[in-house]
Amino acid sequence: MFLETLRQALSAILRNAMRSFLTVLGVIIGVAAVIAMVTIGQGSTAQIESDVSSLGVNLLMMRPGQGMGPGSSSRTAPLFSLKDVAAIKEQVPGVLAAAPVNSSAQTVIAGNENHSATITGTDAEYLKVRSWKVEDGRAFLDAEVRAGSAVCLLGQTVRKELYGAGNPVGDKVRIGQISCRVIGVLEAKGASTFGQDQDNVVLMPVRTFMRRIGGSQDVASINIGVDSAASTSKVQSAIEVLMRERRRIQPGEEDDFSVLDTKELTSMMTGITTVMTGLLSSVAAVSLLVGGIGI
Repeated sequence: MFLETLRQALSAILRNAMRSFLTVLGVIIGVAAVIAMVTIGQGSTAQIESDVSSLGVNLLMMRPGQGMGPGSSSRTAPLFSLKDVAAIKEQVPGVLAAAPVNSSAQTVIAGNENHSATITGTDAEYLKVRSWKVEDGRAFLDAEVRAGSAVCLLGQTVRKELYGAGNPVGDKVRIGQISCRVIGVLEAKGASTFGQDQDNVVLMPVRTFMRRIGGSQDVASINIGVDSAASTSKVQSAIEVLMRERRRIQPGEEDDFSVLDTKELTSMMTGITTVMTGLLSSVAAVSLLVGGIGI
């Protein structure tokens, strides 16, 4: 009985070879899409969480204007000041640290080697806010930040490009017209959520940056570390209230700055992953349906 059934099945398949092939192909594509959907979804979520955590734990990022995209109003909104940074640290409960962040792309020269990197002017609290450790050497001293000393910390990519496996601590590098003494090398961070190499950076005291590179006393953005025991949303709201007062924004007027919780980045990127997963699910559903009913 079984052999007869098998013979009839094989005979039917051979009589409709092309249809059978397409049916099997549809099922294979559907199953492959399901496997890809699960793998990409899980892998992307894990990678997003890892990338965002590399920015810093309980981190708020404040920038001028509203929004993060090309259509944001950051170009017309006023920047911040070092007094704003101090006010946030002193007046907002739950703030562990706040660091100014000014950045510019510059060529870094060491001997006969040169490399293009992001130069970031900040202070001693930046490493605390970003949960970033120094692998070799030391971090900035508060006195160096206040004095605007010509010292710097190199990211791993910059160290590798300029010194290979060597230790640059104590050496001097030239950034624009500044000769900076290297006091430390940062631990590797890797790529960010948006694919940027976080290790292709040179940190210097913010006042040094302002005087020698930026040419302005303005602060482009502020990174804020929140105490783990505090509510990030409450701290975020308190910062917004304080900054509205400092920037003299009247009731009913829109904020000319934005405070972003890095957890919002996770939600945004996870949403993109969800859309991708949905598209793959559609492909899987169609393929399995076609394979199931035949063509």
